[in-house]
Amino acid sequence: MASISRARPGGFRSTVWGEAMAEVFGTFILIVLGDGVVAMAVAALNQSGRGTLIFDASGDWLLIAWGWAFAVTFGVYVAGGVSGAHLNPAVTLALAVRRGFSWAKVPIYMIAQLVGAFLGAALVFGVYRDAIGSYENVHHITRGDPNSLPTFSIFATFPAPYFHNWVGPFVDQIVGTALLVGLIFAVVDELNTPVRANLAPLVVGFVVAAIGISYGANAGYAINPARDFGPRLLAYFAGWGSVALPGKVPHFSAYFWIPIVGPFIGGVVGAVLYDLFIHDVLIARGETPPPDVEQKGRVVEELD
Repeated sequence: MASISRARPGGFRSTVWGEAMAEVFGTFILIVLGDGVVAMAVAALNQSGRGTLIFDASGDWLLIAWGWAFAVTFGVYVAGGVSGAHLNPAVTLALAVRRGFSWAKVPIYMIAQLVGAFLGAALVFGVYRDAIGSYENVHHITRGDPNSLPTFSIFATFPAPYFHNWVGPFVDQIVGTALLVGLIFAVVDELNTPVRANLAPLVVGFVVAAIGISYGANAGYAINPARDFGPRLLAYFAGWGSVALPGKVPHFSAYFWIPIVGPFIGGVVGAVLYDLFIHDVLIARGETPPPDVEQKGRVVEELD
């Protein structure tokens, strides 16, 4: 691994700071498209005369799940060639723990992801501000009150009302992120059946769609600390107040930490489980990458 301070031709853009720029922009794209699809489902479609109900069970949920899948896909395509397109602090941590990603770069990547997520949420708020305000007026919602959860959900997550303590959502975030990271590791594992023809970003998008469809309703499948906390900060400053931070929602007085801590644990768990059951078995069998695998593919791994 290269030192983060080593000078390279091309100025700072050829150093870790160029990678940080890519993480900012890739995460920005992720949130612009991801939060954007929720804004469509919550406020814009019904307030534009194109529908009347939000979150109308499976229909709107499929819109949101596939919207986030495309968001991840294009975020990875945007940043993958520069930074590896982690776009998620839980992925960055898992790569540092199990794939030799430089620990010196970990905080830089995480801060970049948080900045990108905040900026993406700010753009979504700016574009959909009138639609959100219209929905709040029609439904007599006071931003920052408990009844503002529908519009807050455009930006960050909250638990389903059937949870009465933190355990259920916390386990949900661990499981969801373990699935995410474990399946990402499978997609890019050159000893296994890696995706070819630069299609790994699309397959990673399918992974996110599968998790959203299968495990999304419990807690909104944040499965990404930056994806949740960056927009949550924006929502706090935009008027949602304690609903955003510390995350005061029904049955919870401070929910914000669950989609941060849970994904960090889940990402490492998913990485360890994939290696234990698959990657280490492949190594023990002496498997080598097929000759047609592109050795410099950097979709989600650091190959500096």
